[in-house]
Amino acid sequence: MNLTEQEYEYIRKLVYQESRIDLGENKRELVTARLGKRLRATGITDFPTYRKLLESKGSDGEMTHLIDAISTNHTFFFREIKHFEFLRQVVLPALVKGVPETFRVWSAASSSGEEPYSIAIDLDDFFRRHPGWKWQIEATDISTRILDRARAAIYAAERLRDVRPDWMPLYFQKGVGEYEGQFRVKAEVRRRVEFTHLNLLQPKYPFKERFHMIWCRNVMIYFDRPTQEQLVAQLSERLLPGGYLFIGHSESLTGINHPLKALKPAIYQKAA
Repeated sequence: MNLTEQEYEYIRKLVYQESRIDLGENKRELVTARLGKRLRATGITDFPTYRKLLESKGSDGEMTHLIDAISTNHTFFFREIKHFEFLRQVVLPALVKGVPETFRVWSAASSSGEEPYSIAIDLDDFFRRHPGWKWQIEATDISTRILDRARAAIYAAERLRDVRPDWMPLYFQKGVGEYEGQFRVKAEVRRRVEFTHLNLLQPKYPFKERFHMIWCRNVMIYFDRPTQEQLVAQLSERLLPGGYLFIGHSESLTGINHPLKALKPAIYQKAA
């Protein structure tokens, strides 16, 4: 199947309407390949029939599958290591000088779980040496399929290449038999991360409390400027005073109105 220009524009507008992901004009080949997987999964052989499915009543489930298929999810443990170094060297040492409380983190585009589990490992390592603090991590993504993979927490060895060797036996179970060459995050770490399906552009977020840190990395690159500005405003509102926002190193808040102070590349702080 090859999408015509008109069919591609239909998918572009539909995906933008549902997720605010801006596919641009040059992703027709990529979208065609990923859409082909949905046609095979539904047993449909042509685009007009698939379009009828999307436009039919009760099509929310297929719309979710479409967004899942279109979304790009590629990550690994401790990706963009400078952020984790900042967490260890700046955020956490400053935190423990205050009165013990619950340190709350939101991994706002958690994909298949490598990011929130990496944060959890760092926090576990730190707070083992600084008792008295509680901590928890909320992890969200627009893709239900990828969240299922995150909850399973099983990863190929190549995804763990940047994990410290001494952390491997502490935080991962080595697969055997059919799981040879794979590793699973241990239960005590998995329990610390709550995964929830969430569209970042929905008007209200379901969290009752605000966060000390929000990681929203490598997702704004899919949005146009008005959507980026809306997202940063919503994320900033969910930060505690003095809280930190981490974005991807390929992203920038330059030209976007926001209340945050730039500290390091892709690291921002809300005024205390």
